[in-house]
Amino acid sequence: MTLPPPGPTDGAPAVATGKPATNPTPASWLSTLRVYLEPASLRMLSLGFSAGLPLALVFGTFFFWLREAGIDRTTIGYLSWVGMAYTFKWVWSPLVDRLPIPVLTRTLGRRRSWLLVSQLVIAGALVGMAFNDPQLALAPAVWCAIAVAFGSATQDIALDAFRIESADSEHQAALSATYLAGYRLAMIWSGAGALVVAARSEVPNAALYQHSAWQVAYLVMAASMLPGLLTVLFSKEPVHRVLPASRNALEWLRGALVEPFADFLKRYGHQALLILALIAIYRISDVVLGIMAYPFYVDLGFTKEEVAAVSKVYGVIMTLVGAFAGGVLALRLGVMRVLMLGAVLSAASNLLYAWLSSRGHDLGALVFVISADNLAGGIATSAFIAYMSSLTNVNYSATQYALFSSMMLLLPKFLAGYSGLFVDTFGYSSFFIATSLLGLPVLLLVWLASRVKSA
Repeated sequence: MTLPPPGPTDGAPAVATGKPATNPTPASWLSTLRVYLEPASLRMLSLGFSAGLPLALVFGTFFFWLREAGIDRTTIGYLSWVGMAYTFKWVWSPLVDRLPIPVLTRTLGRRRSWLLVSQLVIAGALVGMAFNDPQLALAPAVWCAIAVAFGSATQDIALDAFRIESADSEHQAALSATYLAGYRLAMIWSGAGALVVAARSEVPNAALYQHSAWQVAYLVMAASMLPGLLTVLFSKEPVHRVLPASRNALEWLRGALVEPFADFLKRYGHQALLILALIAIYRISDVVLGIMAYPFYVDLGFTKEEVAAVSKVYGVIMTLVGAFAGGVLALRLGVMRVLMLGAVLSAASNLLYAWLSSRGHDLGALVFVISADNLAGGIATSAFIAYMSSLTNVNYSATQYALFSSMMLLLPKFLAGYSGLFVDTFGYSSFFIATSLLGLPVLLLVWLASRVKSA
């Protein structure tokens, strides 16, 4: 048996399954791989780039910049709470799901209008970061980073809904993989690219820290939002879903906020708590570790070019391999099996960082650790996105997916805020071992969630 005919064309409505992805009948490898050449998949590659660009610029790359500027690790850890914008995006997701933007929504459609506005906010806030030196005044740079995070979170809400509504459930794993590929390509550029641009913009034989070099890098990153803007402008809106008219504000609030959550609870009953618990901690090991990764590289004495070449080239390439492997394996073996594999690999790979901390400035060891960790992360993330997508009802896709992706980050981001304090108190080796142990409960929850069936 082969896959269904090439995936839905632009504007095709999604099929709301309301249940986790099932294990399909295996198709030929050629037919399986052909799904990545479909228009919806290629579009997700470009939009994934737009989604992935801001993240490193308010976390990894930004933290490298801050550490080089002399900001202490404890402060950097607390600044990771800028990412709380991603964890609370469900609060305004009903607005993105239903509220039209004057003029733009009538011209572009609901999803594309919100995508365009959020991308413009991101680009403008990145320009603001470029013109503020955190060594002279930290607060203005942080406020601009917060604006980038809020714009990025809003873009994620609209883009997740756009993705879910653009393909049926059997193609979600492939769309997730190509979305993640674009996302990681953007992280190569916003990570390795930003570091290389900053390094090449430095004045030779001058001070170690030069704000002008980082200014050039962040202006280049702001301009790099252009591909996403063009993709939004030249894409087609998914088939418009006519929403029932609301007689008053209370009825609108019930339809926009209460019904999406009530629908999820109705379909899964008491098992909804298990699903939400899994979503809340599945990525906890990687998220908590990631906050201290760049300060760790700086403290081990790695240069911008070394970190760019290894962490943001070799590492991201391995993530792409993992993402496509995860998408293909999910199509052939089922999402839940790959979800378990990703959980095991993610927890185990964190132990490699503890080993690296004892090696010092060892470039070969860095290549090995980053490559292994990102391969595991690619497999896990691809399966996890497909799993969360399968849980949504297309009638509330933006709000429900925003709830899931917000819960995915809430606890990890909160704990990550104390990562710098933990490192300052106990050291890097103990920190990395602790992040690995955080992943152990995930294995039990994946096994339990694999037995869940929706109503």
